[in-house]
Formats: sequence, C-alpha cells, structure tokens
Amino acid sequence: MHKTTVYIEKNFKLADVDDKLFSSFIEHLGRAIYTGIYEPGHPKADDQGFRTDVIELVRELGVTLVRYPGGNFLSGYNWTDGIGPRDKRPTRLDLAWRTIETNEIGIDEFYDWCRKANTRVMAAVNMGTGTPQQAGYMVEYCNFPGGTWWSDLRIKNGHRDPYKIKIWCIGNEMDGPWQICHLDAADYGKKALETAKIMKWVDNSIELVVCGSSTSSMPTFPEWDRIVLEHTYDVVDYLSLHRYYENYGNDLDFLASFLDMDKFIKSVCATADYVKALKRSRKTMYLSFDEWNVWYQQRQK
Repeated sequence: MHKTTVYIEKNFKLADVDDKLFSSFIEHLGRAIYTGIYEPGHPKADDQGFRTDVIELVRELGVTLVRYPGGNFLSGYNWTDGIGPRDKRPTRLDLAWRTIETNEIGIDEFYDWCRKANTRVMAAVNMGTGTPQQAGYMVEYCNFPGGTWWSDLRIKNGHRDPYKIKIWCIGNEMDGPWQICHLDAADYGKKALETAKIMKWVDNSIELVVCGSSTSSMPTFPEWDRIVLEHTYDVVDYLSLHRYYENYGNDLDFLASFLDMDKFIKSVCATADYVKALKRSRKTMYLSFDEWNVWYQQRQK
C-alpha cells in the first residue's frame, strides 16, 4: 500500500494568486449552453431565459472569467449569426459536433449572463473558417464606444456601453487535425499574427491568447509552440495549453496526473523562454491553461 504525506506551512508564501486562475470555459456543446445556463420555461429561468439556480452556483464558485464560445465549435462559428433579433438569426449545422445550432445565444446574451453571474467574458475568435478582418469586427462590435457601423450595431441591439472585454483567444486547438480548417504551425502563426495586429489596432488595451498545443501527447508538441511563438511573440500576451486526464482503469497513474501536468507546463515554459532568447525580447510570455479537467471513470475492456 502506498502512502503520501503532505505538509502545509501557512506562513510560507510563494506568491500572490492571480484571480484569473479561478476561470472556466463554456462551449456550444451538448447541454452546456442550451438547458445548461439557458432554458426558457424552466421554473427558475429569469426574463432572459437564464437559469438563476446555475447563476447562483457560479457566483458561489467565484469564477472570474469564462471562455466563450468554444472550443471546437469556434472554428466553424460566425459570431454575427448570434446577434440581432432572435427570430431573424439563422439556424446552422454545427460541423464540429454534428448538431443543429439555433443561435439563440450569442455574444450579447452571454455578456448579460456573465454580468448576472458576477464574472467576465474571455472571448474567442474563429481561426478556422474565420478571417483576421472578421476578428477585428468582433472586437469593434464589443469594445468600441460608438460612431462606427459595428459599434453602432451593438448599441442598436440594446447595449449602449461597450463590453470592454479584456482577454481574447485567437482560435482554438488549431494544431489538431480534428479542427475545422486545421492549419500547420507556420500557417497558423502567420494568420494569428495578422489577426492579432488587426485586433490590437482596433483596441490596443486587449490581451491576446495564441493557440499552443492542444495536449502534450500531440506529435507536434513542442515544435508547434515554438513555431507559433516565433511568428507571434511580439504581439500576443499568452500561450494556451489544454490537457485532460482520465484513469483508463489505472488508478495509481491517474492519481499521479499532476506530475504530467507539471512536466507539460515546464516544457512549454522552456519553449517560450527559448523564443524569448531568440528574439532578445524583454517580455516574458504568460501561459493560459484555458482547458483542463479530470474524469474518473472505468471503461469496459
């Protein structure tokens, strides 16, 4: 039998904890949005159709940021489908999850939900079927005060004040062959660079997250991260990491998952620091571990 002892010294402080560590993620997938946070007709739905019981739980958790709208869903999503009158929004086939997307919830409604849940939006732009210009338009719609076509459209849609969304993700898991319009590292790096430039020209106060490896087991890790950062290091602020852990019947290995996560983080840090040295930059890249989770489950052999 294996035993482990953990000692905690309350007076030994390593550093302050960034409140962004208490962030989360939601996607147009399964019941996450529809019947998860939004369910008109539910006994606890408010006047916008949001479930107040879920809102109360999110408040209790103290979630600081919520990444939206994806996820694999993002790479085929046109954000303009989710704005304007609901009865005029198109119903689309979501190719990522092979479902029907009604677009009842878009960036405007999600911003409202975040305010009710006492959290903030971490927005993501489409780098699959999307273009750098479309990403810039989304920043303009959300963050520009007014006087332009996109910002005035936001006002027309019921939100006079800009959303002031601070952190934006440039795509999702673009290293993955499962991604809609998957790109190799060099092509994604070039596209992300031009997208980042446009987004920051629209609003130079925003912070940008570029796609790192979708998992440490990818055959392109960490070469993907190096190439992407060589293209984008000067214009982005974070490099993303994703990792999920499952036990697959090996409980001891599952309980030691944190060792793999530590190794993953150290490898990404080393890669980012290499690019920093290569570019003779004074900036240190931040990491955005914006997808991770654990599942304890027994699978049938």
